Amino acid sequence: MTINASSQEKLLIIGCGDIGQRFAQQLDPNRYQITGLRRHPPEDLPSLRYLACDATQSDQLDTILSDEEFDVIVISMTPAERSNAGYETAYVKTCRNLVAGLKHHQLKPRLLIFVSSTAVYGQNDGSWVDELSPTEPEGFSGTRLLEAEQVIQQSGFANCIVRFSGIYGPDRNRLIEQVKQKRASASLYYTNRIHADDCAGVLAHVIELQRTRDIAPIYLATDSSPTPMINVVSWIAEQLGIKDFLAPDAVNERGNKRICNQRLLASGYRFIHPDFRSGYARLLASADNQG
Repeated sequence: MTINASSQEKLLIIGCGDIGQRFAQQLDPNRYQITGLRRHPPEDLPSLRYLACDATQSDQLDTILSDEEFDVIVISMTPAERSNAGYETAYVKTCRNLVAGLKHHQLKPRLLIFVSSTAVYGQNDGSWVDELSPTEPEGFSGTRLLEAEQVIQQSGFANCIVRFSGIYGPDRNRLIEQVKQKRASASLYYTNRIHADDCAGVLAHVIELQRTRDIAPIYLATDSSPTPMINVVSWIAEQLGIKDFLAPDAVNERGNKRICNQRLLASGYRFIHPDFRSGYARLLASADNQG
């Protein structure tokens, strides 16, 4: 599906936290009116107005949809708890509420984007994974995310699934803190990362892309450098001048796969941080500036 639109469009971000804010800042305010939904919304930003809404409650989301017709809707939820029930409520229930509400009010947005995760892949042998690879998640998180994806894909509305790998960035400094606290992992398993600014950039890229050309049903959003965990934390430690940073009992990340971003690159997206060194260098510089 392609469109040729020159007028301002209304965009709704369901679950508008840090990524949603960064995403809104990357869009042209002359082209989009942006609304973000949160249970407890902060103050409005210049490019973003907030509305209070718990999207897991169908009546609350239905009220939002009945008041305004949105052209683009992005679903970017965060579970209240990391559990099967938490993921089912945040992702599956929200997607079902959205689809039911749109159909009830006979609305037809030009695009739904569901923010998912590479947790839908269960590969654990270091192999390459792309959009056509089997999705056989081992844990509840991937299982519930895949279920939510299917709700959107089977909705009858134009849609796109964006699967992010491990997100890092400001206030997402877990590996840096592990190195500082001498709790880093010596795992040889591959880890896949994407900076929060690139998460926002990918979402902006996809909705703009659809204005002029067909888009793929699924994009894997990850940087261009899958890397063993030991290499990532060793580089961070080197930048910090820390020699003793590993813990033999450190909890390793789940999975061992290399995520391929070639479909996203072929669509024209250019990464702000194409590898972990670029992104973490900025984080470390920012920390230095803060003393």
